[in-house]
Amino acid sequence: MSEIGIRELKAQASRVLDEVREHGARYVITKRGRPVGVLLPLEDAPPTGAAGGGGASAWSELERLGEEIGRGWRLPKSSGEILSDLRR
Repeated sequence: MSEIGIRELKAQASRVLDEVREHGARYVITKRGRPVGVLLPLEDAPPTGAAGGGGASAWSELERLGEEIGRGWRLPKSSGEILSDLRR
């Protein structure tokens, strides 16, 4: 798998994506020399919900947890109001 820096990817995104689509190329994306992600053909990606795949099931779980926390919320302010106050 080839490595590509984030700056190079930004400058050559169209060419790199063409290589991924047309030739099945895979890239490890780096930032300051450290790997931060992988670019690969969609067909090669882990199925949604698979370990490490995240996707829709991860969002569903986060929404479920948010609702559960909301049911037990006992403070006079909502979590959104508290975050807004902290940002000031």
